[in-house]
Amino acid sequence: MPGAGCDRPAGALTPLPARGEKGLARVFQSRHGLAMNYRHAFHAGNFADVFKHLILTRILAYLMRKEAPLRFLDTHAGIGSYSLAGKEAQRSGEWRDGVARVLQAAKPKPIAALLEPYLKVLGPLTPTGGGGRYPGSPVIAQELLRAQDRLSLCELHAEDRLALAATIGKDRRVTIVEQDGYAALRAWLPPPERRGLALIDPAFEDPKEPQRLEQALAMALTKWPSGCYALWRPIKERRADAHFLNAIAALGAPGILQLELDIGVVALTQHSPSPLSRTGLLVVNPPFTLVEEARTLLPWLAGVLASDGRGSWRADWLTPPK
Repeated sequence: MPGAGCDRPAGALTPLPARGEKGLARVFQSRHGLAMNYRHAFHAGNFADVFKHLILTRILAYLMRKEAPLRFLDTHAGIGSYSLAGKEAQRSGEWRDGVARVLQAAKPKPIAALLEPYLKVLGPLTPTGGGGRYPGSPVIAQELLRAQDRLSLCELHAEDRLALAATIGKDRRVTIVEQDGYAALRAWLPPPERRGLALIDPAFEDPKEPQRLEQALAMALTKWPSGCYALWRPIKERRADAHFLNAIAALGAPGILQLELDIGVVALTQHSPSPLSRTGLLVVNPPFTLVEEARTLLPWLAGVLASDGRGSWRADWLTPPK
């Protein structure tokens, strides 16, 4: 359900967020012939990263309640971590309105408990950035998972894959492949452990990405119907997003949890001429605890991250659970 105080119109200013290697621009030619240039290093640690990674840690925390091994699958892994002292992060400053606000904010006990795994991974990172690095999803999972667990990471771009391998280091639990993330997902499913989480987190540089994401989930549900899947997306236009949500709901999977965060008006910058203000996750087969955890965490997060302290949030069912 929408959070209290969700009186802000949804879906106003939303760009196409993406992943990229630190300090290097990646230029893609879309199927429509549009060149797109993006550096995630400018945006690491922003509100969308914080939202996505907090939910990721809550899912992993639940899965680790059982001793049985699990597998974390990441289809679009990126480079693993990003320097907040680098020129890109310092010039954009988006992390100052993201992870820095979370670190500085007062945390009531219920919130502190839910944040604990996320803050543990952040480690000595300070609100001023310092010489710290903001962890991406692969590093968050690597730090939290146990000796019996496994990580399968995919990064299509060779330079990013090399950077990711350097970040991860020698870890027998981790396998990194260099190929299309959707193809990797098909090959990985079902995982041998039959437990775990698949994070599908594409760059959204291709206008066809929503359709590819829908098709990937349809395939995945035929191969591993009981798997937990987290699908991240930027929310650009209300009508386009409604079309995407209808297509996902039409797949017929029960219990798809719809989580969203809207931080309202965001100032334009040189590196974000159309800055992102709203983002979402769809979680298929979520932990039964996640909806109530999100309804506790997201109102606090919206207040901390919104420019005027009046952000909005959503935590309800796209399709009802069984």
